[in-house]
Amino acid sequence: MKPSYQSFVGLSPTSPDVSTPRRFMLRLAVGVRTPIALGVAYGILTMLARSFVPIVTGIAIDQGILKRDQRALLVWGAVMFGLVVFQAVTTTLQERCDFATNIGTSYRVMQLVGTRSAELGATLRKRVSTGEVVNLGIGDITPIGQALAATSRGLGGVAAIVGVAVIMLISAWQLALTVLIGVPALVWLLTRILTPVRRKQRAVRQRQGELAAVAVDIAGGLRVLRGIGGEEHYAQRFRDKSQSVRHASVEAAGLQARAAAARTILNGLFSTAVVWLGAHLVLSGELQVGQLVAFYGYAVFLATPLRWMTDSIEYLAQGQVSAERVSRFLALERDLPDGPAGRPAQERAELADPESGLVFPFGSFMGVACTLPDDVATLADRLGRYTESEVTLAAVPAAELSLANVRERVLVVGNDDYLFAGTLGDGLDPTGRAGTQGVMRAAEIASALDIIEALPGGLGGESQAAGRNFSGGERQRLRLLRALVADPDILVLLEPTSALDALTETSVAGRLRESRAGKTTVVFTTSPAVLGLADGVWYVEDGKAVASGAHSALLADERYKALVTREADTA
Repeated sequence: MKPSYQSFVGLSPTSPDVSTPRRFMLRLAVGVRTPIALGVAYGILTMLARSFVPIVTGIAIDQGILKRDQRALLVWGAVMFGLVVFQAVTTTLQERCDFATNIGTSYRVMQLVGTRSAELGATLRKRVSTGEVVNLGIGDITPIGQALAATSRGLGGVAAIVGVAVIMLISAWQLALTVLIGVPALVWLLTRILTPVRRKQRAVRQRQGELAAVAVDIAGGLRVLRGIGGEEHYAQRFRDKSQSVRHASVEAAGLQARAAAARTILNGLFSTAVVWLGAHLVLSGELQVGQLVAFYGYAVFLATPLRWMTDSIEYLAQGQVSAERVSRFLALERDLPDGPAGRPAQERAELADPESGLVFPFGSFMGVACTLPDDVATLADRLGRYTESEVTLAAVPAAELSLANVRERVLVVGNDDYLFAGTLGDGLDPTGRAGTQGVMRAAEIASALDIIEALPGGLGGESQAAGRNFSGGERQRLRLLRALVADPDILVLLEPTSALDALTETSVAGRLRESRAGKTTVVFTTSPAVLGLADGVWYVEDGKAVASGAHSALLADERYKALVTREADTA
């Protein structure tokens, strides 16, 4: 059974546990619970060790310096040294755990997005733009990892504040109440300040996705744009979009800067209040000088755990924005529901489409001539079960078969199919089952030997993304070659020879028929050279089969003759 993103988080896309960003992040946290737990432990130990530094300093002053006790000064100095060493060790371990949490979570989200993209298949392009998927991978994966990694700092800050509050409560209850009341109020206020920042960041991410989509569209259709003179129009569109993103980013940065300033001011005011109250208690005789130094140290020290807490809140806010986008993507469903996994069609399966009247006996080489180009795509999608239909395979409704079974048995090949970047051999034979000899035999059938020989390195040469280093005719032959290497039981081809000259087309069609003997081949075409070699031809008007028979017999039908003759004249 193929792995899915459910296997990574243990949940289905529609489960309530992934229906909200917070629950999704909680499930991710479960997956990296060990480094998170260790990071939290080390973060707490680090901050507690730091929180003891001011009180040890105060005791050293009161017991060692003011009383002129050298032994006490040495003892408390050694304690201070031990705290510093302990901090260095725990801080290092905490940073390692934070790194593991960050990278581990980011990689896990990358797995989920990549796996879900593969599961969605053809549905992906209908639901989400390419730029949006790219933006998820670039802009949303890292913030989620950073948000979970920040938990160790945030909880460490909480532990430090609680520890300081306890120490202060023992020394001076007034200061303890100030801390216990002031810190929650400060955190609440900072959370409210960050709310508009979160909304603005969400809007910026949305615009960044739209801009990435425009950039991908332009890059993908650059040759076409130059050919029709639309390059400047789309360039202006990209400039307008990029300026919109820039303005939104500047606004978000302004809000974030004001939030940071407010955080600094509030932290400073809080520390000042603690110092003022501590000084007042010293003057009243309720505190000693060393305790005053300790409380001043606490006032300075509290800025660090408070910063850790507020930074954690900010990271969590950013992570929630990204988690919302990722969880929404992961919740997408395929247009086609999967059928029962355990009902395969028989080996020699007849393919039929009752809606159009098309029937293809197993082992036949059939042609389909459609008057409307749109019918070609529609019928091919139905035969390959890319849309809901009444198509049957061995008299079994394709909707009752698993998609994996249908995909294994039926292969639909069109002229827009993607050629992947990498070595040409890997792109043509990704499973490696055919081997070099199998690929070369298929290349001879598809009349593609010259393409391989002309490429530096042959099958080991580099094919650019979408096959950009090949001409349109070469790409068409490579797609046919790849389909022949796959060697499915039923092969559906859409105009596979439209870019070839008449002589090469006839040669390819003859070799194709011979090589596919014993397996079903369906060719959508209006080429007489191909149709003349078919066992039978279906003539389709308005999505319905209106005539069938041998090509030579169908030529007596004026409608069919006009269609294929016009094709011949314009070839």
